[in-house]
Amino acid sequence: MKFIIIVVLILLLLCSMCRVVPQNNEGLIETLGKYSRTVKAGLVLIIPVIQRLRKVSLAMFPAEISKYSIITKDNAEITTSLTLNYLVTDSYKYFYNNTDSVKSMVELIRGHLRDIIGRMDLNDALGSTSSINSQLSDAIGDLTDIYGIRVVRVNIDELLPSTEIQKAMDKQLTADREKIAAIEKAEGEAKNIELTTKAKNDALIATAKAKAEAVKTEAEAEAYRIDQLQASLAKASDGYFKNQSLDSFNNLAKGPNNLIVVNKDDLTNLGSIPATAKIWHEATKDNE
Repeated sequence: MKFIIIVVLILLLLCSMCRVVPQNNEGLIETLGKYSRTVKAGLVLIIPVIQRLRKVSLAMFPAEISKYSIITKDNAEITTSLTLNYLVTDSYKYFYNNTDSVKSMVELIRGHLRDIIGRMDLNDALGSTSSINSQLSDAIGDLTDIYGIRVVRVNIDELLPSTEIQKAMDKQLTADREKIAAIEKAEGEAKNIELTTKAKNDALIATAKAKAEAVKTEAEAEAYRIDQLQASLAKASDGYFKNQSLDSFNNLAKGPNNLIVVNKDDLTNLGSIPATAKIWHEATKDNE
């Protein structure tokens, strides 16, 4: 019976001496409350009562920095929120150098973000999220090493101006859009007037050109007719002209006016005209 009790006590002692550090963790062994050594993942033996094992995860942790206000260079208030990923690189610093290393890291990031945005105007800050992320990553750099932490990634999720500023920006945006719309409308109307005027002018020019072309064509046709007539007359004989003259005299004699003035060279041909012949005979009798 005593043997069994001793065996059980020995087993309980061995169990209390054995500790397991999980994968991707480190163990901090304290002896009588004082740090003595760091152990890796696996089975670890400690002295019961005298020693204590503290486990520290080395896995990556996500963290969110809730919304808080920052004042820009031009005294505008904006609200920002961040997300980040960090991991423990030194379990001793993480556990012993600070009572809350994660909180200290968050405050460090907040302070640097305030400094970065505080040197920017509102419009620059709202349009430079990527630049701010880059500056923030460079600023914190290895500073979190004093907490045994390394920030792997930090990202600004949002930058929002205050409600009053947002309303003012919305009004300004609306005014700008209305101004642009009014300008575009005026430009459209001016363009329409310009095109209409140009179309009318083009129509007037086209009409004038058509009329000028018609006059030109008519003048050319008349000139061609005259040229052909002159050419025909040039080829005609004297007898043709005399016959034409006699025909003209005949037509004139048929009218109400029977006084005809002719050249003396044509008097010998006037006998064929009735009115002229009558006048000629009466004049002859008077002379006799």
